[in-house]
Amino acid sequence: MPPVARFRSVVIDCPDPHALAEFYARISGGTPKAQDADWVVLPVPDGPRLCFQRAPGLTPPEWPRADRNAQQFHVDFDAGATWEEMDAAHEKVLALGARPLDLEDSGKKDFRVYADPAGHPFCLCRIEHA
Repeated sequence: MPPVARFRSVVIDCPDPHALAEFYARISGGTPKAQDADWVVLPVPDGPRLCFQRAPGLTPPEWPRADRNAQQFHVDFDAGATWEEMDAAHEKVLALGARPLDLEDSGKKDFRVYADPAGHPFCLCRIEHA
């Protein structure tokens, strides 16, 4: 069956689109391009286009709750194949302003969950490359 449409972007609502685009650019690469004060596009190298849209009064999700104000999506990042790479990525995202949401059993799971500066969940994942 042919597709109905082509995938274009993931749009993230946030109070400050310029700051959040810069945060994600420092994690994934790319250069944010402001369209105006309320909309910033981040073309991610080898990935999707992330867009950041101003949403005054945004209430961030209450991870991992599903009964009220649940997350609607999250972004996964490949942080490398080794635990050393994961640990290095962990330190770097914390330095950028991320907040850990779930580090329990971090040596047993291949992912770690964080909140970005606007409160959206994202994961650093350990991916064994073949």
